[in-house]
Amino acid sequence: MPSKKKNSPSALGFCTRGGGVHTARTLMLAELSALLDAVPDPAAAREDYRKAVVEENCLGKATGRNRQITFAHLATLYALDPGVLLFRSLLHFWRQDPPGRALLALLCAYARDPLLRQSASVILSLREGERITSADMAAFFVRKHPGRFSAATLSSVAQNIDSSWTQSGHLRGTVRKVRIRPAATPGAAAYALLLGHLRGARGPRLFSTEYFQLLDVPPETGMALAQEAANRGLLLFYRLADVMEVRFPRLLEGSVP
Repeated sequence: MPSKKKNSPSALGFCTRGGGVHTARTLMLAELSALLDAVPDPAAAREDYRKAVVEENCLGKATGRNRQITFAHLATLYALDPGVLLFRSLLHFWRQDPPGRALLALLCAYARDPLLRQSASVILSLREGERITSADMAAFFVRKHPGRFSAATLSSVAQNIDSSWTQSGHLRGTVRKVRIRPAATPGAAAYALLLGHLRGARGPRLFSTEYFQLLDVPPETGMALAQEAANRGLLLFYRLADVMEVRFPRLLEGSVP
């Protein structure tokens, strides 16, 4: 099998194929948070994360099989490998911007989970205060993938997707969820800009990528978040009228573990 090119989307951590984890799990924000607390070293290897989940049971799972499955799902969503830029940069912003962790997790999972990515069009099209149910999400996936899912799997996907968007701060509620605005932060903005940069966007286009749209903020608020991220040293941001430049020298040069 040919090796991945160093800067190909897959080598950077993007996943464009496969089913993802949402047939069985959600964004797993609580599990990710607990795991990163248990393994605080940013240079920790993927094996360290596996040991923490499977051997040390840092997530408190009842059986060894459940521990193994949980680790596999977390690795699918987040890579858990410091050699993968998407995860390495997630860790960087995770440490620098704790209030933004829900959106940071969403951004990484969105880049790696096709079903979550497809569902964004449904969530982002909702007006603030508009309601959505699992049946609505299930109907979307029936139209998107006719005949692909059994009734049981379709129900699980819809519920898990809705739960993930609730964890990220885009929805509120239980059975009948209501669209709300997530709490966008400078760190989440920096990560969204980085993801767009890695997929080829530059200048003003960085503020209209699918990743930045997940922040759900007006354009000027997005610019203000980018400026605050620059003030915190999370990126370099230059703006003069309609001309702007966003750079990530530390992350892209590999000086951040």
